[in-house]
Amino acid sequence: MSSGPSAAAGSTAAALRHVLSHLVTPLLMCIGMGLAYLGAFHAPEPHDLRVDVVGSGPRAQVLAQTLQDKGDGALSVRTVPDRATAVNHLRTQASYGAYLPGKHPELLVAGASSDTSATVVEKVFTKVAAAEGDPLKVTDTAPTADGDPTGQGIFFLLVAVSIGSYASVAVIGGAGAVLALRIRAVLTVAASLAVSLIGAVLAGPLFGLVDHGLGGLWAMAWLYSLGILLIGVGLHTFLKRWTTLCVMVLFVMLNFTSSGGIFRPELQPGFFGALHSFWNGAGFVEGVRSHVYFGGHALGRHVLVLALWFVVGLAVMGAAGLAEAKRRRAAVEAAQAGAVVGSAEAGGAQGRGRHVKAEARTEADDEEDLEEELEEAAVGV
Repeated sequence: MSSGPSAAAGSTAAALRHVLSHLVTPLLMCIGMGLAYLGAFHAPEPHDLRVDVVGSGPRAQVLAQTLQDKGDGALSVRTVPDRATAVNHLRTQASYGAYLPGKHPELLVAGASSDTSATVVEKVFTKVAAAEGDPLKVTDTAPTADGDPTGQGIFFLLVAVSIGSYASVAVIGGAGAVLALRIRAVLTVAASLAVSLIGAVLAGPLFGLVDHGLGGLWAMAWLYSLGILLIGVGLHTFLKRWTTLCVMVLFVMLNFTSSGGIFRPELQPGFFGALHSFWNGAGFVEGVRSHVYFGGHALGRHVLVLALWFVVGLAVMGAAGLAEAKRRRAAVEAAQAGAVVGSAEAGGAQGRGRHVKAEARTEADDEEDLEEELEEAAVGV
């Protein structure tokens, strides 16, 4: 009779341990998001931000050297001989502002490259013009589409496509774990296609983030999404419910912060600037910018980044296939050995009964893990 309260207490303690063990994931998410987002965005400061001063005379040379010295590493100031050269630098993203001194000073920027960088440059040269007593005219040589006045719409499109891909990993990897890997691969391709089409509709007809080049944007969105899904679904074979946290680190925490969608690397700490050169989110954002606003300049390099992440996804899926095949062989061998032992010890019927109970317990555990994984994925989203 005294076993009732004891059993209840044991059940409560076990449930509490279970809850506490699963609180680790959201707490790690909190720490990771805080470190990533605050580390990348909390105090943007320019460093080696390339700007041009137009002119070849002593006045231009002195102004460029003065800005370089006063900037203390914030600016990288060069002189260019004429306006055409300055515009070409802006259109190839070799610089982020060009100042034309004179009676009517003018600042050239490329808003589509980065609105925040253009704002920083404008503040600097507004002060320069004011010191000379002249108003500053600002000319945007690469304006964004009417539906994206701040130029940050591509970043938020990246967020939407990433979350769609990241959440699909939990469904295909978790709920689809009982399916053969080749079926999960087909679902991965289909899900990434659906996510990319949704992204294209959001960017084009719905919000007008781009006014041309929608086909290229869709293709890059599909390649980007497919890379995430292949990596995530492949990792699920090895990490199980920890896949949610891993994918969130790769494609949210490190990805959004290094994409250049809000602040370019020249306004961020060096760690995120380094990631910008090869991370897939940066490949998508810069690829779309290049395709839509800069005549395809350096587009091949950005598409190569996306393609390499896709190749990594294929490699991870291949490794998952080998691991799952090995597990199946081990399970068959264990089942055969268990059947022999069970028959010898307690007769075929009793052994089969134990085997059925063990399978039922395993299925219940798998179902519980799946529900927890989907809930953690929802928390991450």
